[in-house]
Amino acid sequence: MAKELWEGNAALAEAAIRAGVEAFFGYPITPQTEVLEHFSKRMPELGRVFLQAESEVAAINMVYGAACAGARVMTSSSSPGVSLMQEGFSYIACSEVPAVVTNIMRGGPGLGNVQPAQGDYFQAVKSAGHGDFHMIVLAPANVQELIDLTVLAFDLAEKYRTLAMIVADGSIGQMMEPAEMPPMRPVRPPEERPDWALTGAKGRDPNIITSLYLGAENLERVNLRLQAKLKKIAANEVRWKEYSTEDADLLLVAYGTVGRICQTVVREARRAGMKVGLLRPITLWPFPSKRIAELAEQVRGILTVEMNAGQMVEDVRLAVEGRCTVRFYGRMGGVIPLPDEILPELEKLDAECR
Repeated sequence: MAKELWEGNAALAEAAIRAGVEAFFGYPITPQTEVLEHFSKRMPELGRVFLQAESEVAAINMVYGAACAGARVMTSSSSPGVSLMQEGFSYIACSEVPAVVTNIMRGGPGLGNVQPAQGDYFQAVKSAGHGDFHMIVLAPANVQELIDLTVLAFDLAEKYRTLAMIVADGSIGQMMEPAEMPPMRPVRPPEERPDWALTGAKGRDPNIITSLYLGAENLERVNLRLQAKLKKIAANEVRWKEYSTEDADLLLVAYGTVGRICQTVVREARRAGMKVGLLRPITLWPFPSKRIAELAEQVRGILTVEMNAGQMVEDVRLAVEGRCTVRFYGRMGGVIPLPDEILPELEKLDAECR
């Protein structure tokens, strides 16, 4: 299939449609409103469900209901809107129903602004909602990855009966790039929905889906089952990409838009005579801790670069466990760090580690 020019937000929505999404519930918020716009046109054309809810709280609970019925369903929002959905995330996680969420991150905290940022890392990987759970978190660095990871998010959500989130930022959502769409998958017919779904089927015992478990022992059993599932995900679904790490003695760690920028930094640093490599996490949870620990045995120092005050760097330090020096460089408020300001930070690290 030939490549076409796609805007990130529209590409995300079309990829979900090609992946067989049956229903979308959401609420507009910049910089991801084009996701809703694309769905609002395409879903009715295909006889599928699109509904603009009255709020993000309503949208995530509609997602919860459709997921309980076994439908392939998703929502999308941006930073403060995702915050409003967090109670619903926890209900979905405990109920073990699959759903997909996208966060096109913007500057914060508070209402902040509509510029691209990465201040929601903690929210996605540490505090997606109350209780002991993680959701699978996928971080694309370009429009093609946004398409591919959207399709993967549905597959992983259904494989593990869990919540999968795609975290991008306003830059990826708004940029236009050549990309290739996957083929259209058929929508799953109601009779092929999973056995656990609330389909109203006759002739079998009724299914019950809930996140309410009275009694400490009952709820502990549920939590132990969820933790076993999370261990399985952590063992099988870690994803990352590496650039020029074979002989690197300094390592950059960055994801999303900044990971893409750091590819340029690697090239410039090597032209300047520094042996620099890059590890770009694609799954923020599960995090590629094991590979970072291995590279920490090889390199003299690691520089983590983010569009925030320093969030992923904490996971990098946990993975490194003191094996080498770890430093951080970040910009906040929607400012995107550029190669010519990251390179001097690498030079400082190089001098510090000699």
